[in-house]
Amino acid sequence: MRIRSLLVIVLALCFTFLTTACSGSTVASRGESNVTYDDIRNTGKANDCPTIGDSARGSIPLTIGGKYQLREICMHPVQVYAKEEPKNIRQKAEFVEGKILTRYTSSLDEVYGDLTVTESGLQFQEKGGIDFQPITVLVPGGEEFPFAFSSKSLNANADGTAITTSTDFEGTYRTPSYRTSNFIDPKGRALTTGVQYAQGLIALGGDEKDLEKDNNKRYIDGLGNMSMSITRVDPETGEFVGVFTAIQPSDSDMGGREVVDIKVSGDLYGRLEEV
Repeated sequence: MRIRSLLVIVLALCFTFLTTACSGSTVASRGESNVTYDDIRNTGKANDCPTIGDSARGSIPLTIGGKYQLREICMHPVQVYAKEEPKNIRQKAEFVEGKILTRYTSSLDEVYGDLTVTESGLQFQEKGGIDFQPITVLVPGGEEFPFAFSSKSLNANADGTAITTSTDFEGTYRTPSYRTSNFIDPKGRALTTGVQYAQGLIALGGDEKDLEKDNNKRYIDGLGNMSMSITRVDPETGEFVGVFTAIQPSDSDMGGREVVDIKVSGDLYGRLEEV
């Protein structure tokens, strides 16, 4: 009888464990925090990057000539600025902080690339991932600037032969067009579809100089500059966190408007992996 009672208790505990494990309150992955799916749904928290403890102050030594990759890189924009021309000719153009108007998913995530270690330092070459996000920022004056926040083809260098809390990567990257080649503007004009110029303006002629930029659509890539500063490192897991700052051009609306410099700064997360 005692054995039977003990079996009943063990089975009850096992059933309770399985019920909890299979319920909807599954802990979020990647170890950011002990929150459930219901805790982060429709809150914007999924846009945040993972993090590591404040006590992670170690370093990850690397071997010259070894093969490494930086994986699961996440960049979460926290502040976005647009460079506006001054109203007074005696003043200089300066960055004005704006507000992101687009949806919560503004972060780059799962970005990866090769890390090369040489005697002169570290070189990171981005290979892929969710490496661009279309964003529109609103500045206090009421003007809106669309741009494609990106890390495409990022080629960044850093000093040293280890990942430490003093490691600073800096390099250039490509910014794709905010619009695709098939996008049709309100006048029916596009790069590969639509008409060459707006039919309502036919009296002016398709070669009107004032409308040349709007009529002749172009796919224009931009070039940005990014710096990534690592502030905490966990040698056991290979994880690191820090901050990033990027300056890139806004979108030109396929050549129809003047571009301005956009400055993006925010949180950084990544993981080193030997391959």
